[in-house]
Amino acid sequence: MSKVRISISLDPEQAERIRAHAERAGMDVSAYFVNAATRQMAETEAIEDKFREIDALIDSVEAEGRELKQPSDDGADSAALTEDERRRVETAVGLVLGTEDDASPGNAAA
Repeated sequence: MSKVRISISLDPEQAERIRAHAERAGMDVSAYFVNAATRQMAETEAIEDKFREIDALIDSVEAEGRELKQPSDDGADSAALTEDERRRVETAVGLVLGTEDDASPGNAAA
């Protein structure tokens, strides 16, 4: 399989530390960088997957918020939430804080 060469620039101190870590790990510098980058990509993708649902909900709510009319200064607009709005708020809070069903060490519960 052919390989692609990527060039990076490092401070001499960084380069030496990386060489030393790669050697301790039993790898050459290229393999060490590939391993580190692959691990970082997997971690980032896992985080994105975990938060995809809440990110979509936030995007949706923000889009709806941009479409809402501004309340009047005379207080004529009702401040009460509709039943649908209340359920959506509870769902969003549940996604962020967890629910009592989720209450276990490491999981927040409202």
